[in-house]
Amino acid sequence: MSDHVATDQAQRKSESLGAVEHHGYAPQKQAYLRRLRLIEGQARGIARMVENDEYCIDVLTQVSAVTSALKAVSLGLLEDHLEHCVVNAAREGGEVAEEKLHEAMQAIRRLAK
Repeated sequence: MSDHVATDQAQRKSESLGAVEHHGYAPQKQAYLRRLRLIEGQARGIARMVENDEYCIDVLTQVSAVTSALKAVSLGLLEDHLEHCVVNAAREGGEVAEEKLHEAMQAIRRLAK
């Protein structure tokens, strides 16, 4: 089952139980936490590599892997934010919509750097 299908199913289940989701990532929270724990372990591994005077290219390879993993998490969070928070704000319109769009654009600018 794809992540998107699982997310849709989790969201429908949550809505059917009357739960209110405050963040777009809520249906995938556990998956994000799992990924972040893995990244945390990778970062600790990099620190050990430096402590053990490992070859610089090997350390840089691991830094690149962590950077890519963090970018994937951030893009997923951004997508969830756009699909949930920004879409809901756009439906509401007015100042709320403008604020959410502005926040999203700032986040995109930070990620693009």
